[in-house]
Amino acid sequence: MNTDTDRDRGVLTTADREYLLGERELSHEQSKRNAEARIRRRIENGILDFDLLTHYLDEADRRQVFAGAADDEALIDAVTAMLSFAYIGLKEQGVDFERVLEPAVRGAETAYAVDQLSANVDVTVTFAVETEVNSSLDGVEARIAEGTPVSPRELFSLVMERETELAEHDRITLRVEDGPAAENDHVDRLADYLDADVRFPTDSLAVLTWAE
Repeated sequence: MNTDTDRDRGVLTTADREYLLGERELSHEQSKRNAEARIRRRIENGILDFDLLTHYLDEADRRQVFAGAADDEALIDAVTAMLSFAYIGLKEQGVDFERVLEPAVRGAETAYAVDQLSANVDVTVTFAVETEVNSSLDGVEARIAEGTPVSPRELFSLVMERETELAEHDRITLRVEDGPAAENDHVDRLADYLDADVRFPTDSLAVLTWAE
């Protein structure tokens, strides 16, 4: 996961990145709500901008954006995250990803064939997902190593069942779904048990750190 906050502005500003990573703490609840509302608006408008980018951005500019994709793992990871963000956002609203994926791939393949091959093509897109629910602690460890938020329950299970050494991480971010993170007893108990300092950059996030 790319946690570099000093990149040029994209959908997010440097301040937005610092806020989401828990590096910028806002003292007033209204300031937090304002920051989160601004981020939501930027995301929404950024998504809408892709309609313009797809149809009006010059081909040479698009090629330059993806020029290093074959060797740039950070770019590939970011595109993967972009699709994951869209997938879960649509899934939460009851919209099948197939509804957007199939026409996107079909349209792109058709346009590519016309532009690059001077040919017309028939495109068949097959998309199937099989999900098996499990509680893999390996997955929790991997997400912590990547800097991805985990739930208090997942971290508790990892500590109890694996006795994993966690202080080797600079920080661990917890995502709390049921109420303000600052009022969640599980977070406080985990922080005490792990002898960690805890900050609450947003209502849904808690950041555990260890003094050197």
